[in-house]
Amino acid sequence: MSPAPARDLLRLARPGVRTMLPALAFGVLSGLSAVLLLGLSAYLITRAAEQPPILYLGLLVVGVRAFALSRGFFRYLERLSSHDAAFRTLSTLRVGLVERLMPLAPAGLVDRGRGDLLSRLVRDVEQLLDLPTRVIQPLVSSGVVVVSTLAGLAWFSPAAAAALAVLLGLALLAGTWLNARISGSAERRTAMLRGALADEVTDLVVDVDVLLAYGAAEEQVRRVERADARLRAAELRSAVGAGVVSALLTGLTGAAVLAMLLLGIPALRPSAPLGPEFLLSPGVVDGPVLAVLALVPLAVFEVAAAVPAAWSARRRVLAAAERIAELTERPRPEEIPADDGEDSAADGADTPADHPDGGVLLELEQMTVRWPGQSVATAAPVDLRLGPGERALVTGPSGAGKTALAQALVRLLEHEGSCRLDGVEIREMSAAAVRRRVCLIEQRAHLFDSTLRANLSFAHPQGPEAAGDDQLWEVLEAVGLGEWARSRDGLDTRVGREGALVSGGQAQRIAVARGLLSRADMLVLDEPTAHVDPELGDQLIRDLLGAASRTPERNVGRGRSVILMSHLPVPEHLVDHHLGLTAATSSCSNEHRVTLI
Repeated sequence: MSPAPARDLLRLARPGVRTMLPALAFGVLSGLSAVLLLGLSAYLITRAAEQPPILYLGLLVVGVRAFALSRGFFRYLERLSSHDAAFRTLSTLRVGLVERLMPLAPAGLVDRGRGDLLSRLVRDVEQLLDLPTRVIQPLVSSGVVVVSTLAGLAWFSPAAAAALAVLLGLALLAGTWLNARISGSAERRTAMLRGALADEVTDLVVDVDVLLAYGAAEEQVRRVERADARLRAAELRSAVGAGVVSALLTGLTGAAVLAMLLLGIPALRPSAPLGPEFLLSPGVVDGPVLAVLALVPLAVFEVAAAVPAAWSARRRVLAAAERIAELTERPRPEEIPADDGEDSAADGADTPADHPDGGVLLELEQMTVRWPGQSVATAAPVDLRLGPGERALVTGPSGAGKTALAQALVRLLEHEGSCRLDGVEIREMSAAAVRRRVCLIEQRAHLFDSTLRANLSFAHPQGPEAAGDDQLWEVLEAVGLGEWARSRDGLDTRVGREGALVSGGQAQRIAVARGLLSRADMLVLDEPTAHVDPELGDQLIRDLLGAASRTPERNVGRGRSVILMSHLPVPEHLVDHHLGLTAATSSCSNEHRVTLI
């Protein structure tokens, strides 16, 4: 993909100058403190060996103590301020990324593995945190500290400063080049390999029951091991590159120390009388100054070693940004509705209008739906007129388009033809407005690993805090779960991860209870018996239809309308309309109750 979207993402991940300025300043002060600590310590020890009066060493002792304390102090402040700036930026990025992906979910992301998608949303986004903390901060701080140190050394010995500058430049250029040659490819592939491993692990963990049932668990474990081996190989190559650079810098550090001695010894002169004015005398190299020239490269190279590591971190950050940009910049399939998330004037008020007898709540005319990437509709054009409080049964074999139709009714998929809600085309309404009026109960409605209260209350139109216990018990009683909940921990009963602690029928009842609490005018039940024993399916449908048809507080007339998607027969007296879906035709029974064109 083009690097432009990735660069745009990096600009968003980079904190502002005012935000980063404290971290940069503290980083420079910490680095200078480290250099001055080593240089002043070398000067103090060497000068003390000459056994001068102790008072002459007082200022040096105070300086060593001050720089020893300030090094750690400024380092702490630098870490604190840089991470604060990074985390603030990261929170904004995460919110923006979720907002960008929400219009694509769920149909627009089905081609992405669950683990890889999670890796992009979590690990790759967190990798962007390295941009301010491991790229910008080290490069700026190291540059300022190195230049300042070379300027200070040039005061005493321009030749020594020039030699150190040459060796530092050689070390940084060679180290960065070697690291890129050895580890560059591996570092760019690490994020992709980590996503592939996450995919395999997720498939193993989530589908372990199915894998065990069909004897495929061992093969999936081997797939995980192969993905892990590829990731470890890439990380090992990255570590080798870092090790080679470290060895190179260590060797050149020794060479710099030797060069300082070779240049300083010929210029050596007897120690001058002690006094602060000596430190301000340019070009003076005596024994203590020679010690400073010899040992300061140790501190300077330690600071400069962050530069190759920063370029290595930059490659990882860029790879993560490209993976995130690949996700966010992908075009929206035309089968997924475009929605700005804002209510328009056509949406109407939050409370639906009163429907007179014989009025129409939902009207479909020649409506067809396609899944993203498909060139043909999932079923023949559909026609239906559904009044307030009426029930429609939509049947058809698997793959006939029942789920696609259900998702189109709540604007998760685009449709062709006409779909009107209270006489208004749903294309002219925001998705949020449609979903306030129409609630979809999916085949496998997600249950959070929390309590009944938490799994129900978020569906309240005014927010979880507005859902009182009386309302929660009311909807539980309506779906036949009141006695079951009381026999356990009441509203504090935990349902487990994805409803692992409840049966399939109970999970569907909880999902319908959510729909009741949402006060939607219409409930769309997509295969509610898909995960229920056949002998219990008929009673479950009766209970769900009875509960769904209850008149909500904010509704009027005969109560909620219900559209039931099912591949199983339903007693005729329970529904008002019956729509049969096939790949080529759309048929209807109960013709006196439904109008088909």
